[in-house]
Amino acid sequence: MTLPPCPQCGSEYTYEDGIQLVCPECAHEWQTGTADETDVSPTVKDTNGTPLADGDTVVLIKDLKVKGSSMVIKQGTKVKGIRLQEGDHDIACKIDGSAMNLKSEFVKKA
Repeated sequence: MTLPPCPQCGSEYTYEDGIQLVCPECAHEWQTGTADETDVSPTVKDTNGTPLADGDTVVLIKDLKVKGSSMVIKQGTKVKGIRLQEGDHDIACKIDGSAMNLKSEFVKKA
């Protein structure tokens, strides 16, 4: 049986230790049959549970107040070319030329 190379450094000298595989060169440990933690990308879903991707167009489902301003972004506003990011506000976009961060729970995919 041939063991896979280390997903972190590419070393071919991996060995089994119980249910884990271990790399003697970089000391990386992982389990067989699972994706490495660096390959996992968080999925961002809209209010209906539809997965979102970079470049998608979304529509706001409620009026949103802009923090630090008296401006309000109205329900039904279409936002084109979103970018996904990590954190509480997981969508980065531009609305009327201004950079904004939105929560995915307040948008639906158009």
